Amino acid sequence: MSLALLFPGQGSQRPGMLRALPRSPAIMATVDQSRSRLSDLGLTDDIDTPAALRHTTNAQLALLIAGVAYARALTADHGLTPAFVAGHSVGAFAAAVTAGVITFDDALSTVALRGRLMEEACAERDWGMAAVRGLPTRLASQVAEQGSTVDDPVWVANVNTATQTVISGTATGLERAAGLAERLGASAFHRLDVAVASHCPIQNDTARRLAVHLAEVPRRAPTMRYLTNTRGRATMSADGVVDDLAQAVAHPVQWYDATRLMGELGATRAVEMPPGHVLTRLMASAVPAMAAISLDDAGIESAVRRSTERSQILTES
Repeated sequence: MSLALLFPGQGSQRPGMLRALPRSPAIMATVDQSRSRLSDLGLTDDIDTPAALRHTTNAQLALLIAGVAYARALTADHGLTPAFVAGHSVGAFAAAVTAGVITFDDALSTVALRGRLMEEACAERDWGMAAVRGLPTRLASQVAEQGSTVDDPVWVANVNTATQTVISGTATGLERAAGLAERLGASAFHRLDVAVASHCPIQNDTARRLAVHLAEVPRRAPTMRYLTNTRGRATMSADGVVDDLAQAVAHPVQWYDATRLMGELGATRAVEMPPGHVLTRLMASAVPAMAAISLDDAGIESAVRRSTERSQILTES
């Protein structure tokens, strides 16, 4: 049995997600640490209210805190030893902390900067992201290309499965893309709960400035394989992880490649950190043979039991 931990990205956040954290020793220590660091950064720790989560910075920080807290509960409180970590978009920062590459404090300060820069990059227009379901990647790419204009660009942002692609763009561009997707036979076109366009050229300056910031952040070799967003490959290089953290915001997330590679490298079970179960369902689609568990659906005790039992378990879908 080889375990992977999965960390969701923006769009999965929900009100009260931090207040609902279980009160285990590792989780409470993580929450206390995050409060101290957010205070140092001049930020409030009340970041998971409905109003607060409308801001990109708060949503990303809340996801980071929840991801690290639950991962520490699994590893420190329950003794699980993951062999792989993979984080979708901002979830990559929780993956990097769990792999020991950067500290939690440094991740909090970097994600705070990331969220602010992303908001600034999209401040002058109405930008967003949408999931296109039921089309192969080739046709979803056509939706982005044909829906894009000079004034209202649209780009492929995430390749999540063979038939689910996320696109980024202006609201007008996404509206045009929705019509194109319907005509090409998409089963769904769903706007995500994201107020910026990510993983696209509008965030090139964000990536540049994150790289400058991260160049000063100490890093250590990962203690487990980290799956990159930018290439969908596994790395055991600290520099490779940090480069991925900086650059992914301006490049499409190759999640489909990353999840399939985990299966090829021997991962047999995956546990998704809350909130939600999107990554569990994506894993079930991409690697049906892997047993995927959502902590939100199963709970910590059940997930730990099912992650350590020797018999085959069914993949949740």
